[in-house]
Amino acid sequence: MIVREYNDYPSNFRYTKTLSEYLEENGIPAISGIDTRKLTRSIREKGSRKVIITNAETDKEEAIKKMKEYELPKDVVAKVSCKKKWYSRTANPNYNVVAIDCGIKLNIVRSLNKRGCNVTVVPYNTTEKEIIDLKPDGIFLSNGPGNPEDVKEVIELVKKLKGKYPIFGICLGHQIISLAYGAKTYKLKFGHRGGNHPVRNLKNNKIEITSQNHSYAVDEESLKKTDLLVTHINILDNTVEGVACKKDKIFSVQYHPESAPGPQDSGYLFDEFIDLLKNNKKKGR
Repeated sequence: MIVREYNDYPSNFRYTKTLSEYLEENGIPAISGIDTRKLTRSIREKGSRKVIITNAETDKEEAIKKMKEYELPKDVVAKVSCKKKWYSRTANPNYNVVAIDCGIKLNIVRSLNKRGCNVTVVPYNTTEKEIIDLKPDGIFLSNGPGNPEDVKEVIELVKKLKGKYPIFGICLGHQIISLAYGAKTYKLKFGHRGGNHPVRNLKNNKIEITSQNHSYAVDEESLKKTDLLVTHINILDNTVEGVACKKDKIFSVQYHPESAPGPQDSGYLFDEFIDLLKNNKKKGR
C-alpha cells in the first residue's frame, strides 16, 4: 500500500482493528510520504517497473542491485489456486459446471449458481481425465494473476477439451484460451485497472462499461491464424477484449462481467454460456 498521508486513528465506531494491525497480520508492505501523483505520472509515461521498499539507511547501489537481480515469480497461479476440489451447489440445478481455479472470484461461482448451475471448482493442474470423470456440461476458466504463458497446465488442458464441452473464460481464462488456439499474448505498458473501461461489443455495436484488472493482452494480429474471432474491442487502446469460436462452443472476455460496474449488466455473458450448455444438452453431447 502506497499513500501520501497515513492515519492510524479509526473514526468509525464499528472498527475492530487499525489499518496498520490489518497490514501487519496479513504481511502486506506499506509506505507513506510518497508523492502519489508523481508516481502515477511515472507509471503512465514509463510503464510498470520493479520496485524495492527498504530502510532509508540501505545503500542506494545495494538496493538497486537487489531490485535488478530479483526475478518476478512464475508460479503465482499455483499459489492462489485451491489445493483440492470444492463444490458450490444450488437448488434445482440444470447443469454441472467445472470451474478451473486460477484465482477465481466467488461472485463468478454465485453468478453460475444463480443460473441453475452446480459448480465444482478444481485446482489449476487438474487433469483431463479427472474433469471428464466429473461429467460436466460445461467448463469455466477463471481469472487469475501473472503471465498467462506460465500456466502451461491449463493451456494444454484447453487444447484437449476444446470442442468437447462448451467453455467460457474470463480475464486470465480469456488469455489462456487464445494461447491454446495458437495466438500470442504480450505485456501491456501499465495494464488495465479500474471499473470504467469502455468496451465495444462487435456483435451489437453497443458500448459496455467494464471492470478490469490485468497486465497482459491478446495480440490481435496473431488471432488471424486461429479459429477464434474477435468479439469485443477496448475503445481506449483497441486491445482485444473478447474472442469466440462458434464450432467449438467456446468464448471469452478480458474483463469481469460478474462485477457489472456500469448501467449495462454484463451478466448477459453468463446467460450466453447457459444457452451453450442448454443447446449442447439438447443435442445429447
